[in-house]
Amino acid sequence: MAATETGSPQGGVISPLIANIYLDAFDEEMKQRGHRIVRYADDILILCCSRTAAENAKAQATHILEGKLKLSVNTEKTHITHSDDGVKFLGVEIGTKHTRIQPKKLTAFKAKLKQMTKRNGGMPLQSVINALNPLLRGFSYYFKIANASRAFKQIASWLRRRLRSIQLKLWKKASRLHRWLRQHGYKGRFAHINMTSWCSARSPLASYAMPNSWFDELGLMNLENVATGYVFSHYAK
Repeated sequence: MAATETGSPQGGVISPLIANIYLDAFDEEMKQRGHRIVRYADDILILCCSRTAAENAKAQATHILEGKLKLSVNTEKTHITHSDDGVKFLGVEIGTKHTRIQPKKLTAFKAKLKQMTKRNGGMPLQSVINALNPLLRGFSYYFKIANASRAFKQIASWLRRRLRSIQLKLWKKASRLHRWLRQHGYKGRFAHINMTSWCSARSPLASYAMPNSWFDELGLMNLENVATGYVFSHYAK
């Protein structure tokens, strides 16, 4: 957060509220001029049916923001694009026939999950799951507007593998894994398994011992169960 003597602090928790109050006048004037807009705080989309209309809307919006409201428009971020090329807005890329999560948002999310699921953390698996659930819930509910089912499925599968890896290391010895399998009805001979190897978390033994349904029983939020998808089109500023 940057210090400032005028306006609201950059990145301040109250900044979106202040922006919503101050920019209400912008919303009303643009609607009176017949423009369709979508705005969150100071992030604005203006929806148009042609490039000419988009250029006109951009000029009018700039005049209102800079001339009447005395704000500065970020010329680097302000541009005209077609939905066929994708419109980036609030972490989502909106296309004519699809919406998807921006790759950088997926990368950052997986980095957070990876940090929380280190094998040397030493926490019980249930505690790890309890810590993960709020993050999983918040991310999935925010981005479920996008066509994100494939991304959610990939993350869910990758996350379960990381959790299996944690539990294998907590068991420490292959004999404990084998005992767990016996207790759950599996018979026959079990091959030796390296309990600290990342590859082992994808082995059949790990999947038998910790099936997907087991994580459901432990209360892990399953991203695969989140309904997703929305369709958007037209020009946007």
